[in-house]
Amino acid sequence: MKKRLLIFIIVMLILMPTALSVFLGIRLATVQKELEKLQAQVKEAETVSSTQLLGDGTASDAGTEAFQNIYTADSVDISRRDSSAVKESDSQESILPDGNMRKVYLTFDDGPSSNTGKILDILAEYDVKATFFVVGKEDEKYKALYNRIVEEGHTLGMHSYSHKYDEIYQSVDSYAQDLSKLQEFLYDTTGVWCRYCRFPGGSSNTVSRVDMKELIAYLNEQDITYFDWNIASGDASSSYISADAILYNCTQQIPKFNECIILMHDASNKNTTVQALPALIEKIQAMEDTIIVPITEDTELIQHISNE
Repeated sequence: MKKRLLIFIIVMLILMPTALSVFLGIRLATVQKELEKLQAQVKEAETVSSTQLLGDGTASDAGTEAFQNIYTADSVDISRRDSSAVKESDSQESILPDGNMRKVYLTFDDGPSSNTGKILDILAEYDVKATFFVVGKEDEKYKALYNRIVEEGHTLGMHSYSHKYDEIYQSVDSYAQDLSKLQEFLYDTTGVWCRYCRFPGGSSNTVSRVDMKELIAYLNEQDITYFDWNIASGDASSSYISADAILYNCTQQIPKFNECIILMHDASNKNTTVQALPALIEKIQAMEDTIIVPITEDTELIQHISNE
């Protein structure tokens, strides 16, 4: 009996290292696969981050962006104030040395919302003008924001009335009806006949059922100019992004361009965009030969797709 027990113990002592080696080998292979998967995810994230400069996809929240429009009763016909009648502040005009300044355009999509007023307060505090590409909201509280955008000298632009991709991108007619509804609504509300717009998802969106060049041709026929962006703040994502990350995404890209159109959002859930704005303005203002201006008819076109 003792002999059998001794043999059993010896066998186990021989087999245990082998079994342990097999187990560890399997575990190592599993860990390696998990590591490769994580590396692939990181690579994919880096790719997505780099392509954000070309488009914000389709994850933008419903809302609007408004573009700056400064006007006075003396210089613009009040019965039909044209959105191109934008007058930059004297302080901005006085520091332009023969057009050699880097221009930064802060643009906000998807408003107005509860965050739009906060953004307007910050812009007023820093005496900065921005551009808002808005959607259609008929509640009185939002109508007050449309008018505030215009009255405080910002550029008012069109995003879409409904911001419903599946509807507005069905055909040229459906897009035209939606944009025309917004244009008429903004005119009735503010007296501004808007001539600037931004496509929901940008001109490079991948959800439109109609060729985007057909929609661009329609805009050209209507004497409407569209703007995309060359700097993405990162707040278009439906997932959380910190104010620090927004600040980093913007400031790291600005030195690459002479004309910088920054994509941001002023929807009600974009609280970190509001939080990042003061520091972003301060950092831009501290940059040499750089100013913040609203979109006007003189702004260099930043477009992902051209119809030329």
